[in-house]
Amino acid sequence: MDGNLAKIRHERSRKDFPDLQLDDGEYVEFYFKRAKICLWMIMGSTFLGLVVVLFAFLIVLMNQTMIDEMGRNFLFIILSALLAAALIISWISLRIYNGNKLFITNKHVIQLAMTSLVASSVNVIDLASVEDASFAQTSLMQKLFQYGTFRLSTVGDETTYTFTYSDITPSELKAVTELITAAKAASRLSQD
Repeated sequence: MDGNLAKIRHERSRKDFPDLQLDDGEYVEFYFKRAKICLWMIMGSTFLGLVVVLFAFLIVLMNQTMIDEMGRNFLFIILSALLAAALIISWISLRIYNGNKLFITNKHVIQLAMTSLVASSVNVIDLASVEDASFAQTSLMQKLFQYGTFRLSTVGDETTYTFTYSDITPSELKAVTELITAAKAASRLSQD
């Protein structure tokens, strides 16, 4: 690749992804997030939780004559706490959804994994160390909503890095495989 183009792509990647620690001349080739179905499930669950709590509010309001004021206040406190819990759980789920990313640069694979607000990890793999890249769909739901598990296996210690709930297309998988092959060829040339 032309040196000027590589420099432009490096600067653009640094601007687009300021949290990534990119080496000189390194730029992002692919950026993957979790599949949209995850976002739909979060929003659907939040909506369902809010509807249930609001429906409970309506039932309490309609039966005001049967409940004394102290009981009504207690139910409103409980329902308000449930409403707040639904919104907080939704916010946490969205943070975790947005915290899981996979970057494939011209030199490395960088996986940002987040399983809770306090548990996260960053995995960086040299692109030339990747032995195999694969994408698997193992259920009917995964086939219907076009998501699955993207796996990268490394040479040597046989470590496998997985990116679940991924919606990588076959053409993207092919391009990633070609990028890995090119990185291995460049690594062999530099060793010779």
